[in-house]
Amino acid sequence: MEEAEGAGRGAIWRTRHFHINYIEIGPSLMPSVNAKKSTGPAATLVNGGDLAAMLPNLASGESAPLYERVKRHMSEAILVGEWPPGMVLPNETALAQGFGIAVGTVRRAMTDLVAEGLLSRRRKTGTVVTGRAPHHSLRFFFQYFRLHRADGSLVKSTSQFLSVKARPATAEEAERLQVSAGGVIAIHRIRHADGRPVMHDKLLLAEERVSGLPREPEALPPLLYLHLLERYGIRISAVREQITADLASDEDMALLDLPRRQAVLTIDEVAYDQAGVPTILGWHRATTASHAYVNEVR
Repeated sequence: MEEAEGAGRGAIWRTRHFHINYIEIGPSLMPSVNAKKSTGPAATLVNGGDLAAMLPNLASGESAPLYERVKRHMSEAILVGEWPPGMVLPNETALAQGFGIAVGTVRRAMTDLVAEGLLSRRRKTGTVVTGRAPHHSLRFFFQYFRLHRADGSLVKSTSQFLSVKARPATAEEAERLQVSAGGVIAIHRIRHADGRPVMHDKLLLAEERVSGLPREPEALPPLLYLHLLERYGIRISAVREQITADLASDEDMALLDLPRRQAVLTIDEVAYDQAGVPTILGWHRATTASHAYVNEVR
């Protein structure tokens, strides 16, 4: 599913406790955000980690604001555990030099990450990775969704679009999307995590709001929420979910590679933009054989 915040049903609370051991990384190890992916030897942290795996170089052709790109890659390194709890980051000036950008850009990204709980500023120590689970803010859901492994670690998914179709809206769809007439764009995609299919999504958007959205599955941007913001100025700000369970359909079994007809998690959602307008109708069906769907309310 597109990463989204639930309001209450099926909430699962997880509390984590960490003993912090500080790990220092040097500014010379930070890649430039304008650099292409290096093919040379990987830089190494003092504890033997591979920096290339911990913070990928940012693509020079991205259209997202620079501070959002910095923030996204820093949060990715933290959320998937590549920057462990207790890691002490270089100061803002050193980070800016390493990234090849202005100090103010790094400061803005880090301020957001502190506010969202991923980083903490400590006197005499500096900026530290907290180890706490992040607040489930929609800011994170450009990149992540809430399937966790059995050990509680967050799963990073990849998406594959199966189809994109334009068709007339039914009376019910037009009413729910608050459009008087016109068509809808129906999108079907599948999510993979840890090399396995785990969820497939059917999304419906009003055609008049996303003029020019690609009609070829391979041309659709992988981060749909981010594309809506950058291309159309639509920021998904709230999502209402209804979570139930169902027996797998023939389609579920084929797409999710299920060996038999078993229970699947179903999520019906409505995503709202910054003005409270229903923007996306979504239907998601997932296997939880190896993953748990986590909804944290704070």
